[in-house]
Amino acid sequence: QEDQPRVVGLMYVMLLVGMIVSALIFGWALAEFSQARLVQVIQSAAVAALVLNAVAMWKQEARCPLRGAQQVAQDPTFRDSWARFCSGGNAKRRLLIVGLGTMAFGMADVLLEPFGGQVLNWSVAATTKLTALLALGSLLGFAYASHVHGRALGKGRAKKPTADETAKQTEPYRMALLGAVIGLPAFGLVILSAPYGNSGAFLMGNFLIGFGAAIFAHGTLTATMNQAPREQTGLALGAWGAVQATAAGVALALSGALRDIVNAAVDGAGQVMGLANHALGYLAVYGLEMMLLVVTLCALVPLLRGATAGGDAGRENARGAGGSSTPSPSEAGHGAA
Repeated sequence: QEDQPRVVGLMYVMLLVGMIVSALIFGWALAEFSQARLVQVIQSAAVAALVLNAVAMWKQEARCPLRGAQQVAQDPTFRDSWARFCSGGNAKRRLLIVGLGTMAFGMADVLLEPFGGQVLNWSVAATTKLTALLALGSLLGFAYASHVHGRALGKGRAKKPTADETAKQTEPYRMALLGAVIGLPAFGLVILSAPYGNSGAFLMGNFLIGFGAAIFAHGTLTATMNQAPREQTGLALGAWGAVQATAAGVALALSGALRDIVNAAVDGAGQVMGLANHALGYLAVYGLEMMLLVVTLCALVPLLRGATAGGDAGRENARGAGGSSTPSPSEAGHGAA
């Protein structure tokens, strides 16, 4: 269990490295921009994705047991496993928080590059490199979250856990909370860059969006895996991934639609409050993202308080049972679940 945060970090490091490298390659390939060149770049990316996924799936997991191997008990059905997963530990609330936070950060993904081009008048090659900056922020965010949470787990393994055991349970929620908090000024900087044409504020906001989103994602995933029964860690990872992917897809669709609706509504109005009308659609989406982050924070605080209260109650029970705070192996198993 103590290695789970490192697994999370490794998974996303590879994703982010791919984003950084590909964004730099795309920026170089699109330096001399044309519609035909853009189509060629997209086609090349699609072919590369097909090849890499085929290699990744090849003989990844053998589904048929070897001959003569000891037969294991039949796996429970998905319905039974899902019912058990949702039966405790605020599982549905945690997944709801994942969806809200993912939407809050994800709506900007499809708009940051066109915002830089349409509002700040950047070139196509320059806006393409924004993805590399966003991914770099995410990479540093995951490195920070993995380091801090791994240190908290190390403290939680002490023989006489006191406040450190509570930190082990609350640290993922604190990470998620920190990520959501970072997102608020990040989007604020992006919004402020529009009226002043401040590229520095836009770049810093873009970096902080990636940094905060990574910390939030690491915290929510680690919390989901920690609270699941030990044999359902994989199911917890899959549930988190399904909710995040669905929320990200919905966020991308909504952000594009909302931007177009707002821009169509103010079309022909010239400047509104000193801003070009084509900037208002972007700002409406960024404002909505900030509202979603506030809702996410409101949903996270009770979980953080509950985890803290649970740790305090566990230590009091340990003292009352005879003064020893070292759990038995079976108690440690239940605590991990």
